[in-house]
Amino acid sequence: MADPENAKEATTLRYAFGNVLSFFILLIGVLAFSIRLFSVIKYESVIHEFDPYFNYRVTQFLTKNGIYDFWNWFDDRTWYPLGRVIGGTVYPGLTLTAGTIWWILNSLNIPLSVETVCVFTAPIFSAFASWATYLLTKEVKGAGAGLTAAALLAMVPSYISRSVAGSYDNEAVAIFALIFTFYLYIKTLNTGSLFYATLNALAYFYMVGLLMGGYTFIINLIPMHVLLCIVTGRYSSRLYIAYAPLVVLGTLLAALVPVVGFNAVMTSEHFASFLACFLPLSDASSFVVLYIVTSVYFSGVMVRLMLVLAPAACVMSGIALSESFSVFTRSIKFQLHGLSGSSQVDSGDASSSTVVAQNDAGKAEKTEDTAKERPSKKSKKKEKGIVDKPSLKAKIERRLLVLPFEASIFAILLLVLLGAFYVVHCVWAAAEAYSAPSIVLTSYSHDGGLHVFDDFREAYAWLSHNTEVDDKVASWWDYGYQTTAMANRTVIVDNNTWNNTHIATVGTAMSSPEKAAWEIFNSLDVKYVLVVFGGLVGYPSDDINKFLWMVRIGGRDGQYRIDSQATPTMLNCLMYKLSYYRFVETDGRGFDRVRQTEIGKKNFKLTHFEEVRYS
Repeated sequence: MADPENAKEATTLRYAFGNVLSFFILLIGVLAFSIRLFSVIKYESVIHEFDPYFNYRVTQFLTKNGIYDFWNWFDDRTWYPLGRVIGGTVYPGLTLTAGTIWWILNSLNIPLSVETVCVFTAPIFSAFASWATYLLTKEVKGAGAGLTAAALLAMVPSYISRSVAGSYDNEAVAIFALIFTFYLYIKTLNTGSLFYATLNALAYFYMVGLLMGGYTFIINLIPMHVLLCIVTGRYSSRLYIAYAPLVVLGTLLAALVPVVGFNAVMTSEHFASFLACFLPLSDASSFVVLYIVTSVYFSGVMVRLMLVLAPAACVMSGIALSESFSVFTRSIKFQLHGLSGSSQVDSGDASSSTVVAQNDAGKAEKTEDTAKERPSKKSKKKEKGIVDKPSLKAKIERRLLVLPFEASIFAILLLVLLGAFYVVHCVWAAAEAYSAPSIVLTSYSHDGGLHVFDDFREAYAWLSHNTEVDDKVASWWDYGYQTTAMANRTVIVDNNTWNNTHIATVGTAMSSPEKAAWEIFNSLDVKYVLVVFGGLVGYPSDDINKFLWMVRIGGRDGQYRIDSQATPTMLNCLMYKLSYYRFVETDGRGFDRVRQTEIGKKNFKLTHFEEVRYS
């Protein structure tokens, strides 16, 4: 019968461990959220990039008009004169998530604006993604590996790049849904619970509404894992329960998303190259191996899928670091016990502990005195144990992979140092590389002074306040979402890029002589043309650097240059004239700081267009 005091002590230790574990999990969530706030601290609460402005505009429409009007919304302010059906062409998960958060907060009398909710949605779900990573890795390997993987994901730069505050895009929330779906699949696989299988199908449905085309990654990866289990002789009822409800319920639910429909049934793409094994190989670990292999392959095919690779890499790294620390700490513990004369050898992950007799002289004498008082049979067994002690200890060392004491200490210090470098790098990446919104630009002068360029928002504000509501604005498709969201004006093309012919029309106009361009824009009822030029301040992502794609999409080919050797076609096209109009007046010679050359044609006038504003 168990000692009540020992049982009470074990319960207390278990509760204490649970509290400490919960604290660290909460701390990881706070870290994941906080490290993504540099953009708000350094700049302001603003939406980043281009696509997030469309998502923000759609969320605004949802909160103002409701879900039914959202599904039936025909947007006549984009792709003029074609327009666009929004409800049937977007993945609604992100919009519905942010809209629900906004509705709940306002119901609780917390009057946050839609923009504020959109800005902080990505950091919030980054914390959720870290917790989901802990759950997934814990199911595969254990709590220690789960904590390590969660901490790595909270700071990994590839995930931060798409989830900083203001990055209101699908991937920011979809990565959490992806990891959580995998966790529920592994949980169902380990428990055989139909409850978790149903939750897995619902999580898959939620992810389908978020991850754009990425849902095919899950619906193909899981069947590959099932096939692997069948081939390796690991088929069981738990595998059937984990797979069947996901395929049946998940596919039916995915068909409810208008933009997906029955694509989940009609398409089947399986990409597998090789299988690396965990030791010991289990159903859960084989799934993680397959996950890392396929995500590495897909990230090599499309660089944007590095975001899908990040959780898999963190899970694998968490397992590896946890195992490394386990070996090193176990080695130190074994050596310390051997030096102190303790008879208890902690075997860590081993199933039992082994009692080994010690060499201490005083201990040996005490053993002999005790042996004299016991029956001779027991004395013989004791002596035999002492004789066999060296070989037994060697076997234990080999079994537990015991390393030298000094090497273990050095290895732990090295891992801690590398971890510190990783934290420093991740904080730098979050603060400097990924926190600058593309709509607000900054630069430093030679004396260290900070210059802020807010030209984008100034231009959109000018359009909003100085043009008619029904005026049409032509620009390259990169700026379409921002123009409709911030200036509330109709655009010809935007970032959806669903109609290449329409984009080619704009590209043709930009690369045509002024008169021909005017005729094209006039046929589209265009009243204003927006051009981004960075030759004066050294902004490399301007329209001149994008001009090659305007030419190619417009059906032409070749190279271009803007110096004295430029062709007459280039020097007389609309893009060149709008970009370099009166440019020579800035420094007297027309030196382009981006292209690092003087322009070829310096003094010219516009015949069919008029400059209304520049900044």
